[in-house]
Amino acid sequence: MNHALWNLGLKWLARFSSHITRWLTGIEIHPGAKIGRRFFIDHGMGVVIGETAEIGDDCTLYHGVTLGGTSWQKGKRHPTLQSNVVVGAGAKVLGPINVGSGVRIGSNAVITRDVPDDGTVVGVPGRLVRKHDAVDEKAEKKRHATAEKLGFDAYGATREAPDPVASAINSMLDHIHVMDEKMLMMCAALKHLGTEIDVSNLPDLGPCEIHSVEKAEDGEPEKIESE
Repeated sequence: MNHALWNLGLKWLARFSSHITRWLTGIEIHPGAKIGRRFFIDHGMGVVIGETAEIGDDCTLYHGVTLGGTSWQKGKRHPTLQSNVVVGAGAKVLGPINVGSGVRIGSNAVITRDVPDDGTVVGVPGRLVRKHDAVDEKAEKKRHATAEKLGFDAYGATREAPDPVASAINSMLDHIHVMDEKMLMMCAALKHLGTEIDVSNLPDLGPCEIHSVEKAEDGEPEKIESE
């Protein structure tokens, strides 16, 4: 109703009515915002939607979400959310950016750049931690079927969307463990040729501690057993 009044030029009445709605619900939606069908706000206290914001069909916002602007310039100042977007509690989506269809934005994330379709974004500033590939289409259909039974992922916080910093550290550790195993195999080969290398001062890697090196019939190292 407020949006219709705004489009008719009755802006004062539209703003007055929207302030009444804000007082009753704790949700501030500018009458100029464009909102699609089946838009859902869960626990809406503190939700703010700016004047030039555009929201597609089947979108969900949780409490404390802001679709805000970053400047006072006229024209498009607020974000555009395509269809099937879920924005977690406390997230801030700022500026005239485009958030693609099917995107999941994690709680308290701050998004200031465009997000591609079907991406998952977390952190401050927002980092894309997951992007669906066309190759994974079969697996994606299974995920969607399961999601329909269990409900949607509200905050983009799943095992498929880990913390990007932790993921980077884990990848580095995996790489170090593999290199350590290869180095021990090289040491075993050199020892077999009569050369000794002192590795006693190297720190222990814990879970990747090497216990033994088996040799093949030709005397070359064949397999490393570890825990």
